[in-house]
Amino acid sequence: MQKAVSLKIRGKVQGVGFRYHTKQVADELKISGFVKNMPDGSVYIEAVGEDWSIDQFTEWCKQGPPWARVDKVVLSKLPLFAADKFVIK
Repeated sequence: MQKAVSLKIRGKVQGVGFRYHTKQVADELKISGFVKNMPDGSVYIEAVGEDWSIDQFTEWCKQGPPWARVDKVVLSKLPLFAADKFVIK
């Protein structure tokens, strides 16, 4: 079963390779969607994939790469959407 989510991640998440590592993890888990930096210093993600892979991906996002400091993750469910790969915007 597939599901789609959005995540808004706050903390020290820009300038630490967060988007690059997010794409690597998404590709490993066969997740499609995108990640982008936001003007307020947060990172925004929309992701679609199998239930188990989205759950693992969400857990990874709560930690991020070694240089990041994640203070808050706001997770929201989205309607399923079509995307053929995961991209950095």
